[in-house]
Amino acid sequence: MTVTSPEFAAGLAAEAEAAGITGLVAAAVINHDGRVLLVRRNPDDYMGGLWEIPSGTVESGETVLDALRRETGEETGLTIDQVTGYLGHFDYRNSRGGITRQFNFAVTVEKAEPVVLTEHDAHQWALPSELPEVSDAVRELIAH
Repeated sequence: MTVTSPEFAAGLAAEAEAAGITGLVAAAVINHDGRVLLVRRNPDDYMGGLWEIPSGTVESGETVLDALRRETGEETGLTIDQVTGYLGHFDYRNSRGGITRQFNFAVTVEKAEPVVLTEHDAHQWALPSELPEVSDAVRELIAH
């Protein structure tokens, strides 16, 4: 079964639901010239100032892969060309106190510039060995 198959995406959501996790997020690890795209949360947001990979909520009736493509476009203005791999997931406590599961995918984009931010206050293309302030989960994800 390929990472881009509807069955694979449905299986991820079903596993999270079986574990009692209600919040689902799809996230894109975008590599370009050996660097990873990071976006910084607005200072007044939950976890404000933290750098993260582009990600967003899987909406009702949407697949994980649909959310991945939509959220990457909404947050960065970039269009995913290919989903090249599934990098695993991690769980975290969200702003409402519940548990969210973030599904992480390696992707390529049609063009790496311009990055157009709508929900973050800055972006950078960072070397995996020189990451700014990111969560431990994101650091571990990118380091692999």
